[in-house]
Amino acid sequence: MRRREFVAGLGAAVLPVAARAQQPVRRIGVLMANDENDLEQKAQLSLFTQGLEELGWTDGRNVRTEIRWSGGDVDRMRMLAKELVDLRPDVILSTATAVTTALQQQTRTIPIVFVIVADPVDDGFVASLPHPGGNITGFINVEAAMGGKWVELLTEIAPSVTHVAVMFNPDTAAGGGSYFMPSIEAAARSLNVLSMAAPVHSAAEIETVVTSLGREPGGGLVVTGGSFITVHRATTLVTAARNHVPAVYDTRYSVREGGLLSYGTDFGDMFRRAAPYVDRILHGAKPADLPVQLPTSFELAVNLKTARALGLTVPPSILLRADEVIE
Repeated sequence: MRRREFVAGLGAAVLPVAARAQQPVRRIGVLMANDENDLEQKAQLSLFTQGLEELGWTDGRNVRTEIRWSGGDVDRMRMLAKELVDLRPDVILSTATAVTTALQQQTRTIPIVFVIVADPVDDGFVASLPHPGGNITGFINVEAAMGGKWVELLTEIAPSVTHVAVMFNPDTAAGGGSYFMPSIEAAARSLNVLSMAAPVHSAAEIETVVTSLGREPGGGLVVTGGSFITVHRATTLVTAARNHVPAVYDTRYSVREGGLLSYGTDFGDMFRRAAPYVDRILHGAKPADLPVQLPTSFELAVNLKTARALGLTVPPSILLRADEVIE
């Protein structure tokens, strides 16, 4: 009797271990568009991993996450995209237009969930927003009409602006930089402001564009985003301050770091929302059947210290709408 009890007890102890051993560890690839030393980008990624943990996916237990950082460099994005695809992950989180392009060039079968992509239809990632149709789906961060909103806000806080440069890197910006231009040009015309595209490919070119704006009165800057611009945002912020150029940005953290004004999507919210999509794919859902999601959360931020340094008085109309006011 004791022997039977011992064997039964031993079986009860062994079976759960064996059952756990049979559960495969799933693999998630993550290709970040920016630099691994960027605290904002790391904070955004942590929101994604926290979201996965809440859904039962713990790195090192039932999932292994392979993270790569491209530093805003398109050639490095391509190299790392191939590296990740060669690992054959179950799903990949892609974090920008240029990164998604690099991944799509490497695979049409591994599921990809993107964040911080503006125009996935025209970029060829999906057939349509409600019906992606392939191996890619995700979360749009901004619509084309946002360009006009940036111009309106900039002239509202800096009424003396008569001409604006629209800065972007053609290699990493939505539509090569053309995505926002129609709405920017329309808003500029209605406000009697001159607008011009200002493509940049290096930190030196950023300095040239911003410095030239500061040489004449009435210059303003619209920073449309993209991974290259994000990686080099410190150059933009410092040069704009040095040359007394009012600028509007697409991210709240640019204002926290010294920028004048920003209006855009909450990037952290998109990373959080991406976790359930990855979870659904790990449970068998197909990207083709998961609709592309539009942004749901927008943020307006203003830096009063920067405004004072530029000799600007922030109007109540902006202060009342601001989600964050930095003293």
